[in-house]
Amino acid sequence: MTADTAVFAVSCTVKPTGARTLHKERQLEQFLADVERRALRIAEIGVRDRDEALDLVQDAMIKLVKNYSNRHEGEWPPLFYRILQNGVRDWHRRQGVRNRVMVWFQKAKKTDDSDYDVIAAAPDPVGRSPDEELQNSEAMQDMESAVHDLPTRQREAFMLRTFEGLDVAATAIAMGCSEGSVKTHYSRAVHTLRDRLGEHWQ
Repeated sequence: MTADTAVFAVSCTVKPTGARTLHKERQLEQFLADVERRALRIAEIGVRDRDEALDLVQDAMIKLVKNYSNRHEGEWPPLFYRILQNGVRDWHRRQGVRNRVMVWFQKAKKTDDSDYDVIAAAPDPVGRSPDEELQNSEAMQDMESAVHDLPTRQREAFMLRTFEGLDVAATAIAMGCSEGSVKTHYSRAVHTLRDRLGEHWQ
C-alpha cells in the first residue's frame, strides 16, 4: 500500500452509517486526505519503517472513522494524532517485547539464567535482513506456543521477566512470592524452553 491509497482503503473498509450526513462524510474524507502525508511522515520518523508507518496511519484513520466520525471536525486533529501516537507507542512496546524474547535464540550461554538481564541484551531491530526477520517471526511463534505450555508459575515468572522486563524483585511482588521462588521458576522455565526450542540455538 502507498500513501496515496491509504484514504481509499479506509473508505472501502469502513462503511458510512445512516446517521452520518453526506456533508459530514465529505468533511471527514477531506480531513483524512489533508492529514495523510503529514501523518505518514510522523509515523515514519517514529518507527523508521515506511511499510509499518503506512499500516499505523491507516489503522489510525480507521479508528477515527469508526469511533469519532460524528464529533465536530475541530476535534478530529487532536483525536487522530492521539490515536496515531498511541499506535506508535504500542508498536515500540511490541518491538521491545519481541527483542527481549529473541535474546533466548542467541547462541550465547549464560552461567546464571535467573540474573540474566534480558533488556540490556536485547538486540537492535534496525538493520535486520528480510531473512532474519522471517526467522525471528517463526521463532516468536514457536516461543509463544512453548511458553503457553509451561506450568503456570513458570509461565508467570518467564513472562514477567522477559515479556514485561521486570527484575527479580518486581516479579516477586507481582507473583506474591519470594525472590528465590522467582529465580527457581524462571530458571526452570528457561531450561524447559531451551530443551524444546533447541533448533533455534544452533
